[in-house]
Amino acid sequence: MKFFEFYLRPFALLCGLIFLLSLNIFAQNVPSPKSVLGFEPTSDKTIADWRQITDYFTKLDAASDKITVKEIGKTTLGKPLVVAFISSADNIKNLENYKRINQKLADPRKIKDAAELEKLIGQGRTIVSISCSIHSTEIVASQMSMNLAYQMTTATDAETLEILQNTILLLIPSSNPDGIDIVANWYRKTLGTRFEGTSPPELYHHYAGHDNNRDWFMLNLKETQAITKLFWQEWFPQIVYDVHQMGQNGARFIIPPFFDPPNPNIPPLILREVGLMGYKMAADLQANKFAGVATNTTFDTWWHGGFRSAPYFHNSIGILSEAASANLMSPVYITEEKMRQTRGARGLNSPLETSTSHPQAWQPKYWGAGDIAAMEMSASRSLLQMAAKFRRNYLQNFHELNRASARTNANPNQPLAYVIFAGQGREEVVSRFIEILLAQGIEVYKMNRELKTSIPNTQAIHTEVPLNSFMVFTNQPQRNNVEALFGKQIYPNRVNERGEVDVPYDVAGWTLPLQMGVETYAVTQIVEYPHSARGLEQMTNINQVRRTLNLEANKEPFANLPNPLKTNPRIGLYKGFAASMDEGWTRLVFDQFQVPYRSISDADFRNGNLNYDEIILPSDGENQIVNGLKEENYPKEFTGGIGEQGVENLRKFVENGGKLICFDDGCELIIKRFNLPLKNALSGLKRSEFYCPGSILSLEVDNTNPLGKSFGKQTAAYFINSSAFEIGDTNKVKSIATYAKSNALLSGWLLGEKYLNGKTALAETDYGRGKIILFAFRPQHRGQTFGTFPFIFNALEK
Repeated sequence: MKFFEFYLRPFALLCGLIFLLSLNIFAQNVPSPKSVLGFEPTSDKTIADWRQITDYFTKLDAASDKITVKEIGKTTLGKPLVVAFISSADNIKNLENYKRINQKLADPRKIKDAAELEKLIGQGRTIVSISCSIHSTEIVASQMSMNLAYQMTTATDAETLEILQNTILLLIPSSNPDGIDIVANWYRKTLGTRFEGTSPPELYHHYAGHDNNRDWFMLNLKETQAITKLFWQEWFPQIVYDVHQMGQNGARFIIPPFFDPPNPNIPPLILREVGLMGYKMAADLQANKFAGVATNTTFDTWWHGGFRSAPYFHNSIGILSEAASANLMSPVYITEEKMRQTRGARGLNSPLETSTSHPQAWQPKYWGAGDIAAMEMSASRSLLQMAAKFRRNYLQNFHELNRASARTNANPNQPLAYVIFAGQGREEVVSRFIEILLAQGIEVYKMNRELKTSIPNTQAIHTEVPLNSFMVFTNQPQRNNVEALFGKQIYPNRVNERGEVDVPYDVAGWTLPLQMGVETYAVTQIVEYPHSARGLEQMTNINQVRRTLNLEANKEPFANLPNPLKTNPRIGLYKGFAASMDEGWTRLVFDQFQVPYRSISDADFRNGNLNYDEIILPSDGENQIVNGLKEENYPKEFTGGIGEQGVENLRKFVENGGKLICFDDGCELIIKRFNLPLKNALSGLKRSEFYCPGSILSLEVDNTNPLGKSFGKQTAAYFINSSAFEIGDTNKVKSIATYAKSNALLSGWLLGEKYLNGKTALAETDYGRGKIILFAFRPQHRGQTFGTFPFIFNALEK
């Protein structure tokens, strides 16, 4: 025996040496980002565009068996949207098996018994997604993604191997590739000039700009549609990490736990897991000598609709990090004075102060892309370590949350289902509403026979649900998402002792049926239940729904909708260089409904090129429209707005018979410069007196006026720090819709309602031989408010 040991020991050592050498040779054959790009990504004053990024991932895929890159769709402008799957070589070979395992954990009704569950949890992997630079001016993460992928595919330390063995990483280099190119092209154009590091003079998403991270339940954008399918129909990640940047002069890095209030539809366990993950990131950053890391500040968990917030309602952990920005890829010097002048955020009075949630303040100095990337890399590694080490816990908890969601609600006051009644009209909108639900994995059933139910707040004890209505039951894994979309949001009245409001992050209310104008009712009791298969039919695709609604089949998901206009006016939409998200969403609505229009530039206004029947001003303030971008920040060709000459040309356009349609903030300029006899009744009020941050309000409509055609006497409208008109001369200005005289709030938060009750929300007036239509709110807000789109279409009719 000793003889064999004597001769086998050197042999084993030789085999080990050969193995290590082979790993080294393999690592040398895997291309580094620098070897492909010609520079180190995240180094100062360098930038990789989308072609370069995807080229690197393609080469990495070809060289390593630990990564496979897949195209999951096309962007709005037709670029490939890609995801890099990174894991051990064996896991990569068996991706389909791990996807099936996770699909079963996401729907415990498919699991036969405890033995199968144990097998699934034993074999499954933690599915993690890290997504970079959805806001493409927050550019560093897209560059960092290449370094992260290279590290994960070449490192051989025990920690990395454990991550590869126990997790499957879905790395999205950017969920906004179009924007990556917009930013890269602008940065290269201005590099070395005094405009270096400025934001591009256009939206960095073709339609949405910054609002592309506000589309994660509405699914208006191709990018959101593709990633939503990847997440909630195919892979069901347990952890989703969205990597962002913020302003320059505050904390260096903000991570969970987040600020209050939490949304009541988020499971408490998810909130705890979010906090635990954030503290792990913070501890590792601190151990790695990073200062300026803050938790429990700025961002909350109330709002639905963001990349990291939507997962909460799918029983998944959503993580957000926000790093302080540089000037795109150019470093900046941050002074103490700048930091001192920075307005305090919720939970953090000053970035120069220390506290439990900000234990070490960062000292002012140079700050660049490398600093940002180092913190993002550290946070990504921390998250992956947790996902690997506690693989079993994450899978077990994910399963338990989904099983709890699928149980029938025992609370008699909580809905058993929501019904979408047949025969309510606007079939295309109902179809789109249900398509949005299906795309998120929500189960929808068609009623093949009538049903008696109990519906709260109706006079009848039992209500008959007619044939071909649709039912969305709450006892499904998507229960939290169903409740968050169908239910009314009641934002806590967060006002301090000084009367100051605690401003929520983003919006307070978003109830989807109210926004879209779709009639739905909560069902608390089902008197006659259709047990047979003939009674209920699950809708698995949108064309089943469309056949039920007697609509033609769609050839592709989220197909364009029919043009609602009966006439063919020449429509011009103002599009200045001071990029406007409201303008972008207006274009999206017109494109979705195939309404022809042309964009009108600043120069067109200045030169009087206004050969249109109708002109639309989106919700942009007077200064933005008239003065535009400043010459000290941008080349002259992009500056100046429409100018005073443009205002005068617009006046002549209306006087000579044109129609002018203004949305929300866009009314300010026209009321003032055209001397119209109305004013914004909310102007000058303090937040302690009036505040309504993104909520749904009730309108009373004069449906005898052509602008109110097709509406009932009441409808819902979206109000986001909007206006309310007080008319000075009712002989000159007609009020078409007013905010409700009482109980105006339908969903969200409304402080100081008395200032708004009964005030005008939609007005029209003659001006010379033309007409002006003034919306005090945004009727096309984020492309979500299908319920008020008809106001726009009515206004556009000749």
